[in-house]
Amino acid sequence: MRFGAAAIFCALRGHGEHGAVVRLLTRDHGLQAAYVRGARSRRLRPVLIGGNLVAAEFSARTDAQLPQATVELVHSRAPLLSEPLPAAAIEWSTVLTATVLPEAQPFPMLYDALGGLLDAIEAAPAASGWGAALVRFELLLLAELGFGLDLDRCVVTGREAQLIAVSPRSGRAVSAAEAEPYAGKLLALPPFLRAGGAASWAEIGEGLKLTGHFLERDLLTGRAEIILGARARLVDKLRRAGSL
Repeated sequence: MRFGAAAIFCALRGHGEHGAVVRLLTRDHGLQAAYVRGARSRRLRPVLIGGNLVAAEFSARTDAQLPQATVELVHSRAPLLSEPLPAAAIEWSTVLTATVLPEAQPFPMLYDALGGLLDAIEAAPAASGWGAALVRFELLLLAELGFGLDLDRCVVTGREAQLIAVSPRSGRAVSAAEAEPYAGKLLALPPFLRAGGAASWAEIGEGLKLTGHFLERDLLTGRAEIILGARARLVDKLRRAGSL
């Protein structure tokens, strides 16, 4: 097995004295785990950073064998790691991707969405410029893995107007009239998830609470304590910055 692909670097785990097992997201070959020789060397340390775009060459004698990979830097997002909010967002989005995606299954829409999110963080380091993209990425991840939310019509009436909440059980939207008796028990549905466009700080916070509930319940069962630490750090930084 041998192929080359552009890839987004997502995660690294040390293996042996000098090497590491990395996880890279490719558009046509999905999430790929591979061994990189010399991963801890001075040359490769700046390359193997979450969010970086690399050119990777994968090779293995059999499909069942962990492939080896060589990587070359295409685009570095390392400068963003000196900024607390962008760094936390990159850490969370890449670690989440590496954790929940099955290996070697292509998810081209997720590859494009993650790349778009990273581009947004790079173009506008302030969270107001990328917070909505992060929420949309998490929603897409849920949908692509079979846990999509139905935000198009009311679960009770079937109507498409005045949708303001989401059932935490079914993941389906609820209209204003039907939600009123259950105030405090439903998750808020921020308007930007249906209307598109920009989102306020409050709406970004509501969106993260919405997606966080279903990520923890449906995708991170048994792994929540480990993986959600990165998300908690991100949300905490947003709050301390006065964003949420």
